[in-house]
Amino acid sequence: MKMEVNRDLIVDITRDFINTPSPVSYYDEIHQLLEKTAARFGCEVSYDRKRTAYITLAGEDDSKCVCVGAHLDTLGMMVRQINRDGTIMTRALGGVSYASLEGESVIVHTRNGQKYSGLMMCKSHSVHVFDDARTVERDENSMMVILDEEVSSDEEVYALGIEHGDIISVEPRFQLSASGYIKSRYIDDKAAVGVVFGMLDYLKQHQLKPKYKTLLAFPIYEEINHGGAYVPAEVSEYVAIDIGLIGPDYHGSEHKVSICAKDAFSPYDRGLTTRIIEQAKKVGADYCVDIFYRYGTDANAAIRAGNNLYAAAFGMGCLCSHGMERTHIKALEETTKLLIAYVLDL
Repeated sequence: MKMEVNRDLIVDITRDFINTPSPVSYYDEIHQLLEKTAARFGCEVSYDRKRTAYITLAGEDDSKCVCVGAHLDTLGMMVRQINRDGTIMTRALGGVSYASLEGESVIVHTRNGQKYSGLMMCKSHSVHVFDDARTVERDENSMMVILDEEVSSDEEVYALGIEHGDIISVEPRFQLSASGYIKSRYIDDKAAVGVVFGMLDYLKQHQLKPKYKTLLAFPIYEEINHGGAYVPAEVSEYVAIDIGLIGPDYHGSEHKVSICAKDAFSPYDRGLTTRIIEQAKKVGADYCVDIFYRYGTDANAAIRAGNNLYAAAFGMGCLCSHGMERTHIKALEETTKLLIAYVLDL
């Protein structure tokens, strides 16, 4: 079955969401963008008390309800301590690789809506000054933020309205190459959001409805492993759209959709996963099946929390996860095709 999806729309929406900061628990800006984007497709957004956003799609058969999850949250940091010299120590939100953050521009988001830019730097920041500049481990204790403000004491930083617990986001630096490669932070999982709207666009253009009532869920706590812990009781299947890994144990690539058979916690439901594999074949999606180590999804969180549902996961192959990531437009296309096949139950 030949299926054409709107790659430009998928990339544009992916870019918009990547460029909107949303570290774990910081939903202030991303929910506004989600509501605006959903409105383009005639959809409304609702929320539960975990601040998970939902778009509800009526199905041809509403006797069954399925859920597709694409998390909005990204890695980030919180203000942990303000040093006497005005520099800021951080705590990680999610599996941050501090080595990948050195030299990056960051934004401190205060609770009163102020934003202050800064630089993520190592305490041993210069090879001209420090003997261990090349060798010191980059972690929460050796890395700090220096603000782009005229401050030299903790009192002056507090006076700006910055406090412990304020959110710190990192400049994503989205780039699209002429050959179709996307290089950016937070492809995990903003590209999945692009894929979900690519699916919505396909349904709209072809005047199609999902086979079953479908909840599109956008959790904000996936990177700390409890985004999908709550699922509405009516949901019988939870399919997480999340990145596929690339490495020596895997046969995924930046041009394929990876179907996850098992993650760090558990195998995914055998029957549902087999059905998804068959759907990939029906639409001619370039896919692979892998098991992932040091990896979990919101579908995994839903199972661990005791929800009575079947779980599965698939998504675009992504290189350099939790750093400056890379994938190809083709992986987003293949993932969109498979998602369309799933929601139509082909």
